[in-house]
Amino acid sequence: MLKRAKNRKSKVELLPEEIRASIGALIRSGDMTQKDILAAINEMIDEAGLPEDAKISRTSFNRYAQRMEKNGERIRDARAMAEVWVTKFGEAPVSEVGKLLQEFIRTMAFETSMSMMDEASDGGKPIPPKALGQLALVVQRIESAAMMSTKVEKEIRKAFAEQAASEVEAVVKKAGISADTAADD
Repeated sequence: MLKRAKNRKSKVELLPEEIRASIGALIRSGDMTQKDILAAINEMIDEAGLPEDAKISRTSFNRYAQRMEKNGERIRDARAMAEVWVTKFGEAPVSEVGKLLQEFIRTMAFETSMSMMDEASDGGKPIPPKALGQLALVVQRIESAAMMSTKVEKEIRKAFAEQAASEVEAVVKKAGISADTAADD
């Protein structure tokens, strides 16, 4: 089965913006069947005075609708995930939030690089040096942020341990116990 050229637009994508906007609205509404939407689209094409070959076939519209649904699903998933994590941000320490975001960006960078490699290996254009440079910069910044987070976390832990030790020492002195006796218990 031959794949559609990556840079070639579908018939739906070649339609005027007003018709494409109407198609999107009809698909998102969920009020009509694909068959009814297709009939409405082809009627809009006739009313716009476009040539007969601009009309959309059932299979072409189905591919477009599936692509729209897939993209819509990704957006819905991203919104749901964001909602969950926004709720979580209020409960999590800042370092945990930072770690989560760093991991998210690492995953996105990895997926982007894999996608770029797939396109290049499928006979597409080689990966542009500018894109490689930008990806390398993203990775460098992620790792720098991770190192900074680790450093800050260590400093916080050290400060907490020192504070706890001084509070224990103060309690021991107040109780009249020597440091050696407290250490033996």
